[in-house]
Amino acid sequence: MSSINCSVVNCSHNDSGICYANKISINGKKSHTSTHTCCTSFLDSANYSNLTNSMNNDGPCSSIGCNVKTCNNNVGNMCALNNIAVTSNNIKANLYSETHCSSFKCK
Repeated sequence: MSSINCSVVNCSHNDSGICYANKISINGKKSHTSTHTCCTSFLDSANYSNLTNSMNNDGPCSSIGCNVKTCNNNVGNMCALNNIAVTSNNIKANLYSETHCSSFKCK
């Protein structure tokens, strides 16, 4: 089972560094570096603090969609890795475009 380690502390899906979204999607079709990818499932907890219906009650998120065609780990638009890490260069991300998959490996 896959898991997503998340250091984006203000994401409403982040619970103690683990993602609890039902599923996530990593985008950045022609990325050449991890900073050109993004987690489009990011929701700022300042705006979505009462998020309940998108949280995974069965445990950590294990569904990783990958729309990054240049990633070596993309197999049929799904991530082939068992574990990935989502992070941000900002202390507090404001938009999903400020997040990235630090597990990205360019083909």
